[in-house]
Amino acid sequence: MNKIGFFNSLKNDQWVKPFLQKYKKALILALTLGVITFICGGALMFNSGYLISRAASLPENILLIYVPIVLTRAFGIGRPVFRYVERLVSHNWVLKMTSGLRLKLYQSLETRALFIKQDYRTGDILGLLSEDINHIQNLYLRTIFPTIIAWVLYAIVIIGLGYFSIFFALAMLLLMAIVVFGVPLWSVIVSGARQEQQKQIKNVLYGELTDNVMGVSDWIFSQQADEYVQHHEKSQAKLHKVNAKLQSVNNFRDLMVQLMFGVITLALLIWAGNYFPGNHGGSANWIAAFVLSVFPLIDAFAPLPAAAQETNVYQDSVNRFNDLPAANKKTDDHQQITGPVSLSVSHVSFTYPESNKGVLSNVDLQINPGDKLAILGRSGSGKSTLAHLLRGDLTPTDGSVKINSIDVAEFGDDISNYIGVIHQNPYLFNTSILNNVRLGRESATEDEVWHVLERVGLKSLIQSMPDGLNTLVDEAGLRFSGGERHRLALARILLKEVPIILLDEPTVGLDPITEQHLLDTFFTQLTGKTIIWITHHLQGIDLMDQVVFIEDGQIEMSGSPAELEQGNEHYRQLRAIDQGI
Repeated sequence: MNKIGFFNSLKNDQWVKPFLQKYKKALILALTLGVITFICGGALMFNSGYLISRAASLPENILLIYVPIVLTRAFGIGRPVFRYVERLVSHNWVLKMTSGLRLKLYQSLETRALFIKQDYRTGDILGLLSEDINHIQNLYLRTIFPTIIAWVLYAIVIIGLGYFSIFFALAMLLLMAIVVFGVPLWSVIVSGARQEQQKQIKNVLYGELTDNVMGVSDWIFSQQADEYVQHHEKSQAKLHKVNAKLQSVNNFRDLMVQLMFGVITLALLIWAGNYFPGNHGGSANWIAAFVLSVFPLIDAFAPLPAAAQETNVYQDSVNRFNDLPAANKKTDDHQQITGPVSLSVSHVSFTYPESNKGVLSNVDLQINPGDKLAILGRSGSGKSTLAHLLRGDLTPTDGSVKINSIDVAEFGDDISNYIGVIHQNPYLFNTSILNNVRLGRESATEDEVWHVLERVGLKSLIQSMPDGLNTLVDEAGLRFSGGERHRLALARILLKEVPIILLDEPTVGLDPITEQHLLDTFFTQLTGKTIIWITHHLQGIDLMDQVVFIEDGQIEMSGSPAELEQGNEHYRQLRAIDQGI
């Protein structure tokens, strides 16, 4: 890994470079303020050196150097002011950038949200959110900004010295080049492999630690907690060893930089002594001015080796981001439909990008307003994939899914205005019952919330709680049973008033009595709505208008429950098995 590799990573980058263009005005302002800050620092020391020499040569000269005194005050005030404003602008720029980066990361992962656990470990996502975004942030603050500012100052110094002496300017060009280019390049070469190793160990630690914390109870129950701790300590010791080696190299590098500045200062002192000869005043007063002006440059040039060295880490972070799937582009056009809502599935086939096996093949369905459709099938038959296609969460490989002749993908987030979903495990947030139900419609009044709670059969329960609607829901809704959580999810749907309801196996894990009561509530309260019920067994199936069986990605049989009961032996066998006959 080297600096050339880093620039190659940036060449086709879609994560870092776009923000340079998007916020270019703020970027230019931050860089300009950074340069002015160091110019003020150098000018302050330059004026101070001149004043010290001039005042020391003849005390009465203090009355004749009013302008340098004023300039010293101006640069003395200007340096912290410009530094503060530069930090304010640059950090504001970086915070905007990281905010946009996190949003872009979310939008990128959203395209794979249904399968995120299949594609990524939780530790990988945490690594992207914490480690990699932090690295991208530092790429600007600790590498791009300081490097550009230092290069500009380097050019200014050499041009300025060239005004006095071309020969000495060339000599300083070479000496400063060692600090500006030589030491950083050496640092990249020497520390590159170790930094890459450090980054990889950290990535592994994120994944392993998250995985083991989530499964800590299994470690304890299997009586292997000590083995887990020992394994983690070994990984930490390996990381500590790499860190120690890097720190040793960094200490030597910093020593080299300080020695080089010592050489530069000495060279400038010798040159100034020869260029401005004289005793007790005159041109000799400029010697201290030139020599002292070097010291603020140390603050500008010293960070360059560390900044260059860290490009090894940044390259891996940039590559990890660019390996993510591209984010879907959002459109400002909002599709709106009026009147009865129908849903059509035309010749739909679907294959996951990472698999060559088709999940669905040439599926056709027409769901009219008010229809009640049950989609059944074994695990892996494709029924859940079909549900995601209906919602627009996935895009068909072939064919189309449309609402009133408009492709569902065109609705974007607005699809929630037309299709509501009740999942297997509705999530309740750690806030009040009122806020949880209002997720359906934030503007709903308390009377409206009580009304939908009464419709789903929870009004009495919540009235009996000490704080009523303001009762806090435990994290993940643990104070409520499975059936109660589904009723609260139904209350959200009733507030939303969407025309199509997708029931994605909402009764999984419930006992038969609770399941039947819940189904009765669903179909009673959703009268007049279009209902698409994804299920794996046949309890309550007689409430449906049409039943579709999916097998190996294709519709195996379809019809009304009565038609299938009379004319399909396979359906009768399945029903008998489901009823335990």
